[in-house]
Amino acid sequence: MQHRMKTHQLDRQQIDSLLDRAEVASLATINADGTPYVTPVHFLYQEGAVYVHGLPAGQKIDNIKADPAVCLTVYEMEGLLLDPAGNPCDTNTSYQSVILQGTASLLTDVGAKKAVLEGLVKKYTPALSDRALPENMIKGTAVLKIQADAATGKYYGPC
Repeated sequence: MQHRMKTHQLDRQQIDSLLDRAEVASLATINADGTPYVTPVHFLYQEGAVYVHGLPAGQKIDNIKADPAVCLTVYEMEGLLLDPAGNPCDTNTSYQSVILQGTASLLTDVGAKKAVLEGLVKKYTPALSDRALPENMIKGTAVLKIQADAATGKYYGPC
């Protein structure tokens, strides 16, 4: 394990906090030929699981149907930490990150999908959260549930 991973680990509460507030994640799936496929996604962290929505067809969905193993990375860059002496090689970054490994599945229950989609609206567009979601949009949207098998977090700089 890298030195920073030993000395700069986020605890469970800090991991949960980052997953609650972060706006974008990178979702990695596995292509049929074994190569990685990474997609930037909006997500909702709720009750220990991560939910992602999108179109019901495409590379990401095909990959998950063939192999549900996924990896999700979430991070926040807080700023650069410049070396007081001006040495560019000693510039560092203040950040927090989480790497979550798990299994993805497609939600099929319309009520469960609706609850997640309402959570996403509340997270990203809270001013619109009082509006009803059209039933056809709920049915026509893919919602992935990612159940974490492992989650690690690390930081550098003030935390």
